[in-house]
Amino acid sequence: MSRLAAHGGSPLTSRLRELIQQLGEAIHESVIESEQIAGVVQDIRKHGFDVLLMLEATIGLNEVGAKNADAAEAGEEVEGEAGTFTQNDLHFLKSLRISVEGDDETTENGTGEE
Repeated sequence: MSRLAAHGGSPLTSRLRELIQQLGEAIHESVIESEQIAGVVQDIRKHGFDVLLMLEATIGLNEVGAKNADAAEAGEEVEGEAGTFTQNDLHFLKSLRISVEGDDETTENGTGEE
């Protein structure tokens, strides 16, 4: 079972898996081809250090309803309640150690930590 399906979502289709793989490859290529990154790496090497660059990317997928999907494909803004977050949004923000005002898990100090 896919990770998405394990969390109550739809299983990933082979086409969707292929698209996610392409996204990962595109991110990898953009980092490799970045002149700015290459320049900084060269500067670090000039200072006598070898560089090992490891990046982690988290790709989150949320299914959208047919109405919202059509609007998103057309480049239109999807209507919704402004300023609200889904549980997935809150989980992602928490993983980045970002707290959201009004989040039930946020403690009095506003950090989400006790």
